[in-house]
Amino acid sequence: MTDSVLNVVLGLVASAISAGLGWLAQALRRRRRVERVRTFFGLPAGGECLIVVNRSVGTGSHAHTVTRRDAYALMWLAGLVEECGAKAELVAHDEVSRGLGAKTEFCLGGPASNERMAAHLAWGLPGALVTSGPGPGSNVIVVGDRDFAADRDQSHTLLARVATPDGGRPVFLVSGQTGVANQAGVRYLVANHRKLARRYGQNGTFALVLRVVNPEAYGPDMVELAADVTAEAVQRTPAPTTA
Repeated sequence: MTDSVLNVVLGLVASAISAGLGWLAQALRRRRRVERVRTFFGLPAGGECLIVVNRSVGTGSHAHTVTRRDAYALMWLAGLVEECGAKAELVAHDEVSRGLGAKTEFCLGGPASNERMAAHLAWGLPGALVTSGPGPGSNVIVVGDRDFAADRDQSHTLLARVATPDGGRPVFLVSGQTGVANQAGVRYLVANHRKLARRYGQNGTFALVLRVVNPEAYGPDMVELAADVTAEAVQRTPAPTTA
């Protein structure tokens, strides 16, 4: 074999090795990235999670209805679960009679229409109050001394991750003032989970109020962080003392 042919062969071998190492490095990076996502959401490959929603599906005229916007939010959650290689079970709020930690849980909707959400807020975020109603000023998220009311120009979502005892699977809460706000909260969670994991840890608890700007014009696309209310939300209000 002449030197020129040998050089060509050696060059091809070096190129093949370099390409193989590059592919392996990219595969390892992708795997580490997916593992971080799985850890943050508590969704190991082949694992299971619960998605808890209101009971009926329709246009939203009834308090216990999954709206069209809620259905869009469920599609985002389904994509996230599939990316992690896990499986999701869709359950009505009044059909869940199990404890916390065995499976990751995504709970969607307000406490007035989702009994499971009401129970989670009372247990994990006792400092947060979410109210809803048809009258002005009745659709409000109150945390500590701050309140976030819905009006024509904005709506809000309480987005939270609550760690469960003994290192169990987490609970994710998305309690929006409207169906658009629910969808915006889920999209924010899916799009920013890496940033949230860096700030609050892979197993931390956090509670955020998101502002949906002009939802009639922009839908769920214009979302900003209104406040980090973690410290206030986890504080339990002291019981009044009697003389």
